Amino acid sequence: MPQKKFVTSCPNPLIFQLPPLGKNKEDFLFDFRKYYVNLLGRDEFCRSPLYANEALSLAVRDRLMERWKITHDTYRNNASRRMFYLSMEFLMGRTLSNAMLNLGVTDAVSEALYDLGLEIEELIDSEFDAGLGNGGLGRLAACFIDSCATLQLPVIGYGLRYEYGMFTQSIVNGEQVEKPDHWLRHGNIWEIKRLEYSLRIKFGGHTEVQTDENGSHRVCWINTNDILAVPYDTPIPGYHNGTVNTLRLWKAAATEEFDLQEFNEGDYADSVAAKNTAEHITMVLYPNDANENGKELRLRQQYFLASASLQDILGHWVGQHGEDFSLFAEKSCFQLNDTHPSIAVAELMRLLLDNHGLSWQKAWTITRSTMAYTNHTLLPEALEKWPVPLFKKLLPRLVEIIFEINAHFLAEVAAHWPGDIARLQRMSIIEECGLQQIRMAHLAIVGSFSVNGVAQLHSQLLQQGLFKDFYQLWPQKFNNKTNGVTPRRWIAACNPKLAALISETIGEGWITDLRELKKLVPYADDVAFRKRWRDIKQQSKQQLVDYKKHYYPDVTLSADALFDVQVKRIHEYKRQLLNVLHVVHLYNRIKQGDTENWVARCVLIGGKAAPGYSMAKKIIKLINNVAHVINSDPDMAGRLTLLFLPDYRVSAMEKICPAADLSEQISTAGKEASGTGNMKLMMNGALTIGTLDGANIEIREEVGDENFFLFGLTEQQVVEKRHSYNPVDIINQDRDLQKVMNLLECGHFNYFEPGIFNDIFNSLKCPNDPWMTIADFRSYIDAQQQVEEAYRDQERWSKMSILNCAYSGKFSSDRTIADYNHDIWKLTPQPSGMLK
Repeated sequence: MPQKKFVTSCPNPLIFQLPPLGKNKEDFLFDFRKYYVNLLGRDEFCRSPLYANEALSLAVRDRLMERWKITHDTYRNNASRRMFYLSMEFLMGRTLSNAMLNLGVTDAVSEALYDLGLEIEELIDSEFDAGLGNGGLGRLAACFIDSCATLQLPVIGYGLRYEYGMFTQSIVNGEQVEKPDHWLRHGNIWEIKRLEYSLRIKFGGHTEVQTDENGSHRVCWINTNDILAVPYDTPIPGYHNGTVNTLRLWKAAATEEFDLQEFNEGDYADSVAAKNTAEHITMVLYPNDANENGKELRLRQQYFLASASLQDILGHWVGQHGEDFSLFAEKSCFQLNDTHPSIAVAELMRLLLDNHGLSWQKAWTITRSTMAYTNHTLLPEALEKWPVPLFKKLLPRLVEIIFEINAHFLAEVAAHWPGDIARLQRMSIIEECGLQQIRMAHLAIVGSFSVNGVAQLHSQLLQQGLFKDFYQLWPQKFNNKTNGVTPRRWIAACNPKLAALISETIGEGWITDLRELKKLVPYADDVAFRKRWRDIKQQSKQQLVDYKKHYYPDVTLSADALFDVQVKRIHEYKRQLLNVLHVVHLYNRIKQGDTENWVARCVLIGGKAAPGYSMAKKIIKLINNVAHVINSDPDMAGRLTLLFLPDYRVSAMEKICPAADLSEQISTAGKEASGTGNMKLMMNGALTIGTLDGANIEIREEVGDENFFLFGLTEQQVVEKRHSYNPVDIINQDRDLQKVMNLLECGHFNYFEPGIFNDIFNSLKCPNDPWMTIADFRSYIDAQQQVEEAYRDQERWSKMSILNCAYSGKFSSDRTIADYNHDIWKLTPQPSGMLK
């Protein structure tokens, strides 16, 4: 029987051209019915919103697909310079509502569903949050690729397709309980599997030098254990412009499904062992790396992402240009989102040297001309370092390249500072003290042409502290790119009533140019406008009250209370503990009868603690214990409520953001790189209480001192105070703080769990506490009293709220991306000119 031949090209491409799909109500009615009945096999008796969501998503996706193809063709035909964004996280949230907004079909779809007796909100809420990120880093990446599409920049995002997200958080007896977040259990309608672009990723084995027929020597990495990287593409639409960019996520798969011989011999477990081992790489977002197996898996993930992405990029280049890399740096740029993908520096060298035969000098010139590195942390412990033995075991060829990069680099340092051994040791990519380790941040800096922080203070501290030596060597490399968030999701989609009021008042230009919000400034003095603004805030607060009933059905909230919000990852430097100290202070005031002119307050705290972070988990337990006492006390009713909202995620923030009155941004000065939650809350009219840390500084500069509640030590004061810090003396000199600490330490909030919080109290009172929580208590309490005073005057508060929104224009990710492009990427926008 002759072997079947597959068609690899089509002589008549016109057969693939279809008429444009319509975007009115009737078009969506037809397509929804088609998918719901013909594809999914459902009828009017099916009550699950999941199938209706899938049918609607397919109809919306069809419109994205046609624009996606046109965008791809535009980039290819124009031979445009491209940027490739490598990130271990893309916290996308839900896709349907954002896709409809950016396509401009939300109203048409809503009307179509109404005719079918369906509510669009129910369908949107039935979609699972994509478990592709953990917190601010991943959400920032999602905002960035949204802005790239809106600005019509030729950008591709590269990440990993995790089967399970970090975890789903529930609270049992006040403690965090982690459950698997199998966000893909119903599939993902938005992704397209591209099996034809699968690639092999090497691990293990060893290297040897081989000589080819021309007598040239080349290092070969052999006897490796290979794993397949299978790409899944997700469309990323720009706002009303016809551009649809690509997010490519890699799934790990075995090169063979199983060993048939072992299976036939009855060894069923071993026959599928290779498949299971391979798939572990993209099974879970961020494995716990407290043990050796966790460290190894995390390193595998990082290399898997870098190697698959770079092989993909170089493969497409060779397909168009052959082995001529003379213009590669002119046409390509890589942005490394934090230290996680920094192994890409060494992997690009390996591919250019070993696979494409370039000389070291040519390969290094290309690498240093194309790699750009974004740092997101000021915490030295967060800068990844990998033991050399582990690296040698998994990636022997990469170790050789990194050591050679380091040798060339140290020669450059020595030429600049002859005889400065201490500086050489500090700057070396290889840490020699004790067990040899590879400093990944150093590798990223050495191999990049651009290094940026994400807020003015953060970038300044990187240059003066963490990376001071590198800044002195290469000051031209370092720059700042203050973070931003997309106004499409964080106002237009999550707060449609406020968005409608803004558009009615100043037009719709603000959606793509957030600086337009400054036109709202005169309306802050308009009594009628303030009333409308306040009414929308109250409606949003009531919606949040209804939402929280799912978790706290027995706790009564009033939308008239001050909604005081702190939602972010639970970490000591973010100082949820300081917030708790204030709550206990308010509780004590009420119990002492100090309630004259009381401002009712609902304190909402949400966030996840890393599974291996014991102290953060204890903080969650403390929050919940304090909440239990407060919410059970009749004296607190109508005055004070404390709630911990479980399983904080993107879709939860979309409900919290519009309702927040006060945004808690209270990290120790000099510890938060930027923050993005502060920006989302500001855009929606929340007022900020915060330290001079991260982007808080720039928020205060934009909105003015009078519209920001400032407290706490500055970064410089924190440094100066460290050598003489004595929190016990501070407690003894502050009567209010004594009362708070006494309530906590006497066991008032843990009568039946004695000693459970001793580690927390001891850390607060320790002179070496790096977060200096006690030092900022009095200033924080005084600032909170200013908050109460302002909130009593609702006209004043509404004016301040409007001005916070009006001056938030700087914090659009569109502005951030425009800055990246102007200073680093140098891309030319590529309008498709079709199918807006």
